[in-house]
Amino acid sequence: MRVFFSPIRSLDLFAKRGNPVLLLQLQISTGETENSSVLTRTMGDYQELVILVGVALFLTLGKCSDSCRGENGHAGVPGTSGRDGWPGEKGQKGEPAVKKNDPVDVGVLWNLKGEPGNRGAQGSMGTQGFAGVTGPGGPAGHPGRPGPDGRGQGENSPQQSRSAFSAIRTENSLPRLNQPVTFQRTVVNTMGDFNTATGHFTCRVAGVYYFTFHSVAKVSMCLQIASDGAAPQRLGFCDYHKDRNDQVLSGGVVLKLVAGQKVWLQSFRDQQTDVGDISEKQIIFNGFLLFQDAE
Repeated sequence: MRVFFSPIRSLDLFAKRGNPVLLLQLQISTGETENSSVLTRTMGDYQELVILVGVALFLTLGKCSDSCRGENGHAGVPGTSGRDGWPGEKGQKGEPAVKKNDPVDVGVLWNLKGEPGNRGAQGSMGTQGFAGVTGPGGPAGHPGRPGPDGRGQGENSPQQSRSAFSAIRTENSLPRLNQPVTFQRTVVNTMGDFNTATGHFTCRVAGVYYFTFHSVAKVSMCLQIASDGAAPQRLGFCDYHKDRNDQVLSGGVVLKLVAGQKVWLQSFRDQQTDVGDISEKQIIFNGFLLFQDAE
């Protein structure tokens, strides 16, 4: 604490008659704040001045000087780590790994990309993976072009279910024994199921068929309707006479056939003696489907 007294000056304004006035400025500094006050007293009023000086001295002794300090406190606990800073700017491009007249930095060379090598051999095929989940259906496609007319072409259509033939033999010689009779022409041959060159009817539609024949000759003749398959059939008919008139021989049979099975008409030897006759003869062989199998 510092105390200053400084005379200001005498003022006539404050002078009293017969008593000059002394203007004093008292400045008290405690190191923290400074207070100043102006005391105006008459020269004759010194008692109050003594009291004022005593008060100032008391304040001076009651305050520590600037060198009066306490002991330093203990260091505080370290604070928690702060947040990470923002990423820095991208650095400049580094120098090449190999410089002229400088040693090679092997560690950097490993990080450099080299030229592609030769293609290796194909590896073995791995095990088949699990089937994936079926994806959603795609959009509908565009309508296709109309197909050909299917009327009469289906497997069970009326045209496909029909089968009938009628063949005529006009040769004068007798047919060879135990061989299929061949024919020269057909009157009806639906879907071409009968072959005139071989004399065979081939079943195309499984079902029940009716076969019949008629022959006209001036000699005795024996004919039979035969079929192949798992259970071959042989049904023969003969006609004997001694005169030279035309004789008619007829025969018929109903057979159940499967697809691919064959039926034919053949001559066989029984009691006839004139097998070398070359007179005019005629044989007609017919067959047709009664009904097809339901299966």
